[in-house]
Amino acid sequence: MHNLPTLRIERNPLGRLKVQTPDGAVHEPVTAVRAFPIQTPAANISLVGPSGHEVAWIADLAELPPEQRALLEQELHQREFMPLIQRLVAVSSFATPSTWTVDTDRGRCQFVLKGEEDLRRLNPTTLLVHDSHGVQFMIRDPLSLDKASRKLLDRFL
Repeated sequence: MHNLPTLRIERNPLGRLKVQTPDGAVHEPVTAVRAFPIQTPAANISLVGPSGHEVAWIADLAELPPEQRALLEQELHQREFMPLIQRLVAVSSFATPSTWTVDTDRGRCQFVLKGEEDLRRLNPTTLLVHDSHGVQFMIRDPLSLDKASRKLLDRFL
């Protein structure tokens, strides 16, 4: 692992991330991975080289120069797809598997909840919902949902 100020992060000609470490070694492609994507999304970022080993650690994205920070934020956004559920429109059944129709921050969608174990509480105010295809949906605060959504959700909690 290397000190942040001496790293150079950029894209290669194919559009993949590469990092040059203080010793002059270039690692490409590298993958940016959040250690704690929900609790601290702007901190604790690992840059993992092609061999699967960490080549750099970024304690806080705010420490990076603006152009490098924007590059990593764009890369992380592309890598992590986690729509936020804003409203439950309908649930086909209160037994699983059930088909959920929800409004998210990315539009309306429908998915299958295979089992109650696919609805997990991450902390007192955050729920994670896994659909049958492995997509993760987040409910940041169930109490902030409308009354009808909370009533549907309560049947599964």
